[in-house]
Amino acid sequence: MLNEQHAQDLGALLPGQSNEHGTTRRTALKAALGVGYAAAAAPLMAQTAIRTPSEGLTVGEVMIDVNGYKMPAYRAAPAGKTGLPVVLVLSEIFGVHEYIADTARRFARAGYMAIAPELFVRQGDAQSYGELAKLIAEVVSKVPDAQVMADLDATVKWAAANGGDATKLGVTGFCWGGRQTWLYAAHNPAVKAGVAWYGRLVGDVTPLSPKHPVDVAAQLKGPVLGLYGGADTGIPLDTVDKMKAALAVGSPAAKASTFVVYPGAPHAFHADYRPSFLKEPAENGWNRALAWFQQHGVA
Repeated sequence: MLNEQHAQDLGALLPGQSNEHGTTRRTALKAALGVGYAAAAAPLMAQTAIRTPSEGLTVGEVMIDVNGYKMPAYRAAPAGKTGLPVVLVLSEIFGVHEYIADTARRFARAGYMAIAPELFVRQGDAQSYGELAKLIAEVVSKVPDAQVMADLDATVKWAAANGGDATKLGVTGFCWGGRQTWLYAAHNPAVKAGVAWYGRLVGDVTPLSPKHPVDVAAQLKGPVLGLYGGADTGIPLDTVDKMKAALAVGSPAAKASTFVVYPGAPHAFHADYRPSFLKEPAENGWNRALAWFQQHGVA
């Protein structure tokens, strides 16, 4: 049986938008739920979900050109300001839903232009699915890492043309997005720093995922802070040790990278809308993330 942890190991689920009717589906589902969370993310923990206000911010969907393809993304930034440091926010398994949008608003309130691109939209309207196995088989498993890297490059280019300072570039991501954070920090020389939240570090080699974070650790262009849970059953601590060993013999950015492992914390401990949420490590990790970006020249 395919459970949520298997989904975390394989990829992410996005409440996406198809070019033809994705907007209608997404709006209808949000209305049905009463909130903007992905249907597959249930059960929702309304009592712990954080609501970051948008007053004083410019927020909402933008369209980013990727070689002629219009990719939607959620953007949050301080209103009326330019020259802003840029943070890419990469979604966890449920994609760019309210939790990711709220996280972008938190970065905006800290002075960043935060952009969360919908990295699954070409493969299908994942929000229309109600079954994890089909989501993985028909959408997630079809997303190439190379496509993600190109989409993120285009997002950085868009940010630079729309009020962002691409010389102050950070990237952060959760679960699937945590894995992509490591990959992008090795891919783009402009990345000043990354913060990877419980992203998978090792995996099988496939045509769509030819390399994993442990394979590119030595080539990091910007140092990455890894925030991981000691009780994460999907990411054994021995894989963290393997990543540490790979970083130790790598580039200066690789050697400057570090891990914080929270004892007793499960996977998705930052996800405040889910039962996995743990307030203390989530808040500690957030503060560390902001300090990491400031330390390494993103802020």
